[in-house]
Amino acid sequence: MIDRLLVIGCGNMGGAMLTGWLAAGEPTSRFAVLDPGLPEAPAGVTLYRTVDDAVGAGHDAVLLGIKPQQLGALGPGLQALAGAGVTVYSLLAGITLDQLARAFPDAVGHVRVMPNLASRINKSPVILCEQGLDEVSRNTALALYDQLGSAVWLDDEGKFDLVTALAGSGPGFVYRFIDALASAAVDLGLDEATAASLALATVEGASALAAGADVAPAALADRVASPGGMTREGLNVLDHEQALQRLLADTLRATRDKGAALSQGS
Repeated sequence: MIDRLLVIGCGNMGGAMLTGWLAAGEPTSRFAVLDPGLPEAPAGVTLYRTVDDAVGAGHDAVLLGIKPQQLGALGPGLQALAGAGVTVYSLLAGITLDQLARAFPDAVGHVRVMPNLASRINKSPVILCEQGLDEVSRNTALALYDQLGSAVWLDDEGKFDLVTALAGSGPGFVYRFIDALASAAVDLGLDEATAASLALATVEGASALAAGADVAPAALADRVASPGGMTREGLNVLDHEQALQRLLADTLRATRDKGAALSQGS
């Protein structure tokens, strides 16, 4: 069971997850936060400013929301919060299960967690990878994180940086695409407000349709593009020598490789 989860470092991602859990109906009593710089926690959620204060929180799990580069400096001071019977969940990009186990050797289990900011609206994929959990604990963890959208276990940790690039960092790339789509229309003569509104609405509608479709997005693109028509002419630009696919492969590769670099630097 995860009766009480202590969120250590409640920044953008930790805050989004906490908001999502509360929106899903989880009681505030199930959560506490340790963050010396957070102005306030959600109503009903206890906020601790120091490790000494949080030691008595009665938690059986912690969620690490600090920066990966801070693990070496802050990890030893957090060991008192990750002792016997406590499971460590980590949002630290690039930090491996073995590194988590070395940093928190007394914890009962260690789990890497990769959601994205859509956790706030319960629409995030959540990738989980663990060591030390039994089947009951795996099911409990999956049920908790599934409330944020759709949680899945990844059994090959070697792929974790890649799925982080796709599902964790992916929204950032989509936001860039929305902005670029609007900016391109502005460059061609459309006013900024109209371009921004139409670009956002277009991506929102296309994403919702793709999510509910019984065919792949590539097939949907072909349905939009009549032979010899306007859409096909635009797709020809994106498809020429696989320009878009190569750009995104380079993007994911750079993001994935940064995860390995973060691991080596910790």
